[in-house]
Amino acid sequence: MTEPDFVTETRLAYDTVADSYAEELRELLDASPWDRAVLSTFAELAGGTGPVGDLGCGPGRLTGYLASLGLDVFGVDLSPGMVEAARRAHPGLRFEVGSLAALDLEDGSLAGALAWYSLIHTPPAELASVVAELARVLAPGGRLLTGFQVGDERRHVTHGYGHDVSLTAYRLQPDFVAELCAAAGLVVEARLVREPQGPFEKTPQACLLARKPG
Repeated sequence: MTEPDFVTETRLAYDTVADSYAEELRELLDASPWDRAVLSTFAELAGGTGPVGDLGCGPGRLTGYLASLGLDVFGVDLSPGMVEAARRAHPGLRFEVGSLAALDLEDGSLAGALAWYSLIHTPPAELASVVAELARVLAPGGRLLTGFQVGDERRHVTHGYGHDVSLTAYRLQPDFVAELCAAAGLVVEARLVREPQGPFEKTPQACLLARKPG
């Protein structure tokens, strides 16, 4: 089966910027108390009951942070370049190449799934199947945490992290993401919308925490 053009585009773009992306964002979490608080809450709720997947892990910066909080965590990313960068930065953790649309994981195998800015390159019309896939791999009682930029725009990025790229990104409304979660059988427990901070953020940012009933 031929993969969609947006998947090929996303993989190529992140392979191109992998090393510079990892370097520029290495300490970004240190400057974001809101993100640390949300991730820590996720870790407390999901920890101790099974493995956690950082799905769309990039260079593994949040995989490493969740591991430092005591989670049994591994990373999956579409980009082989990002996975290589993650393995170099965190040699004690497991990272694999894979797609959020078709995860190589058993049904109900995860206590938690983190999709941190990893839904934003999928066209909104196709996101329902991706969120359903995330719900599939969650165990009953498992948590999904997702982060994204707030808005309705489709953006085409031609330059990033010092490289020429071709990458499409979609801003999303929290209500829309909540509806996708509900359609996948998840219960949204909390949402946060905050103002942009730092040099990389231009719009409000949001995160949703959802639970698989059972």
